[in-house]
Amino acid sequence: MATRENMKKWVVEALTSVGGTAWPKDVAKYVWDNYEIEIRGSGSLLYTWQYDARWAATAMRKAGVLKAVHGRTDLSWELV
Repeated sequence: MATRENMKKWVVEALTSVGGTAWPKDVAKYVWDNYEIEIRGSGSLLYTWQYDARWAATAMRKAGVLKAVHGRTDLSWELV
């Protein structure tokens, strides 16, 4: 069953697939296109997965996996 923790892997996978930088909406499209079945079968994740993807991005910024955005919302997500 997919969990919130899977989002970290999926976000990195999405960013890697497009060269390391993408907007959140494009990451969400990638995740849905590739993991819809897992998301639908995961219970409550179906209703929170886009929030969980953003949570994953924030957690990965703190861990140094994604570049910091310093509170800005007009920047794409980018791998370090």
